[in-house]
Amino acid sequence: MKKTYDFDTEHFYHEKNIQMRFSDLDALNHVNNGFQMHYFDVGRIYYFSDILHRSIDWTDDFLVLVHLELDFIAPIEMGMDVYVQTKTIGFGSKSMKMFQRIIDKNTGEVKSTCFSILSGFNREKQISEPLPEEYITSFLDFENNR
Repeated sequence: MKKTYDFDTEHFYHEKNIQMRFSDLDALNHVNNGFQMHYFDVGRIYYFSDILHRSIDWTDDFLVLVHLELDFIAPIEMGMDVYVQTKTIGFGSKSMKMFQRIIDKNTGEVKSTCFSILSGFNREKQISEPLPEEYITSFLDFENNR
């Protein structure tokens, strides 16, 4: 059964090729689900760096991942050429929502999807806090000006 969302799941303006390794595979010669979560992390890291035009220092920048929802749709097998597409789909007062998918470059088939929420976070006080305006403006500009 295909999942439906209340946002656009077809148009993405950011993608990152994924280098698959032998250690990513399970006993069935498929990429292990845990490694697929890592692929989404890689896509998210490059998305932030590319849009903010700087390397992200995750010990200094204050975002934490607070929610993940993954759907594994079809197996990813060794030798497949895959990439991750990433987009921001909304903002809360202290959070941002993202949607990603892993695509087989040769067939266009969606292999898995990821919905996530990241929250602004003050490490010193250990509390959530609003996102920097720079983040909100940069991501909205990127997603809306294509």
